Amino acid sequence: MKVLVVGSGGREHALCWKIASSKQVSRIFCAPGNPGTAALGENVPVDAADLDGLLDFALENNIDLTVVGPEQPLVDGLADRFREKGLPVFGPSKTGAILEGSKVFAKEFMFRHKIPTAASNTFGSRENALRFLASENAEFPVVVKADGLAAGKGVLICGDRVSAESAIETVMGKRAFGEAGDRVVLEEFLSGVEASIHIITDGKSYVLLPTAKDHKKIFDGETGPNTGGMGAVSPAPGMDASLLSRIESEIIRPFIRGLNEDGIEFRGTVFFGLMLTEKGPFVLEFNVRFGDPESQVIFPRIESDIVPVLVSAAAGKLSGKLTLKTDTAVTVVGASAGYPGSYSKGFPVDILSDFPDSAILFHAGTRIENGKLVTAGGRVLSVTGMGENRQYARKAAYDGISRVRFDGMTYRKDIAKV
Repeated sequence: MKVLVVGSGGREHALCWKIASSKQVSRIFCAPGNPGTAALGENVPVDAADLDGLLDFALENNIDLTVVGPEQPLVDGLADRFREKGLPVFGPSKTGAILEGSKVFAKEFMFRHKIPTAASNTFGSRENALRFLASENAEFPVVVKADGLAAGKGVLICGDRVSAESAIETVMGKRAFGEAGDRVVLEEFLSGVEASIHIITDGKSYVLLPTAKDHKKIFDGETGPNTGGMGAVSPAPGMDASLLSRIESEIIRPFIRGLNEDGIEFRGTVFFGLMLTEKGPFVLEFNVRFGDPESQVIFPRIESDIVPVLVSAAAGKLSGKLTLKTDTAVTVVGASAGYPGSYSKGFPVDILSDFPDSAILFHAGTRIENGKLVTAGGRVLSVTGMGENRQYARKAAYDGISRVRFDGMTYRKDIAKV
């Protein structure tokens, strides 16, 4: 079968890497892809935002399955367009994608279906949000969230009223995230340990994927601004069978029931961003696609062929099981200097000849320029290490990333340390 993967980041490289191991797959296309995906299949010069171009390519090339990586095309209705033409696509409908596309919609969904989440208030104007912060009802710390998509950077944790007012000004006044800041959610701050849970679902049943933990902050010790993710580990530390069972009963199954009660079609991935608190697991956010950099630790831990599960979910008739490796996986992201703020591009990337066999390099923000690999994004690449425990996996990941070079390269030294 022929598979089209939509996107160009580390998640899409990891997807192509896993799909390429399937005996059912004869050709892989990635639109637009990156130098890593080009080594596994054929890159297609169609942007992930070009819905017409993607649809035309899939029709003209008789694509058997399309897997959508990023969230924006899903929010824009790409899966709906494909299904209208009878093309199998792994990704939720536009009505399902709004669970990530709008924080307000997601919170209302959780409240309606009694899925544990932080208390919150929604505001459609800067004045009303500032008025609330000045009232006796405001509690600090508080989390300020832009309603719409903001590339993982629209969540600001504020320790006091002054910083919260500054965040409101950034989101709603300066419009740092564009239309995503039309509304804001002011949310109760939850203390605990973050974890990522992914499922594949046809909207009726689901298959659990390996658990993971993402490291969002740019600097060691979970300090500095949020990023798209600076590293990840799988399985998630502290995630035992009892806790996972509780997450299924209190979060995942109510979520599936909610989809059906609300008439939301969903054939794809749900990525639950969780906070594990003393009172139990709470949902921070829904994502409607595979995580990045979680994908870079999840897919290497799946032993079995994932393609039949993707195909059956896309058809609305989920079947099959996944067998997992017992090994731990750790990925470390190499980023451009200045990220998540402004940064320069076009620096040569050198991968040393003694890059270890125990590590996997996934491209993200790279491109080929004049025959050479250069930087082309904030998160440039990630290196995943596998091992029988976290210590060995960390060693493999850091051995690998120490053999990658580009000007201004920065990465955290404490991924999966605790």
